[in-house]
Amino acid sequence: MNILPEDIAYRPIGILHSPYTDIQGMPVQPVGAMGVTGHIEVHPDFAEGLADLEGFSHVFLLYHLHRVRGYDLTVRPFLDNADHGIFATRSPKRPNPIGLSVLELEEVAGLTVRLRNVDVLDGTPVLDIKPYVPHFDVWEAGRVGWFATKASKADAYISDDRFR
Repeated sequence: MNILPEDIAYRPIGILHSPYTDIQGMPVQPVGAMGVTGHIEVHPDFAEGLADLEGFSHVFLLYHLHRVRGYDLTVRPFLDNADHGIFATRSPKRPNPIGLSVLELEEVAGLTVRLRNVDVLDGTPVLDIKPYVPHFDVWEAGRVGWFATKASKADAYISDDRFR
């Protein structure tokens, strides 16, 4: 029998700043935030880790969804009117409220990482930044589940208050 650890703690590496101050009205994916800029203020303890990051055009951003409380194992996501299991959605109200976005990297200037196509709430704690490498990170998807008829419309959706 596997026993899961009770707690796992992470230390944020910085704080993301964006134009979005409320969960309601935000884009639901980066495709809906085309051109929206934001930046990460990286904590000085992690400055050395920014070396060579500017050589990449895009990054994976992992962050803590700090304004979401609790979770549901079945949710009605923004892009559909039917309920789905949480792990078959990108709903923010998850057992571990971790967000993931692929964002365009504009520049690294000192402790500031400037990003484009930002779909993240202002003040969000950043857990990690990883380089996006198409050779590793792009896969031909044979199936995309219930998103098959919904994904192309994601840029037209904004969040409401269902996942506070």
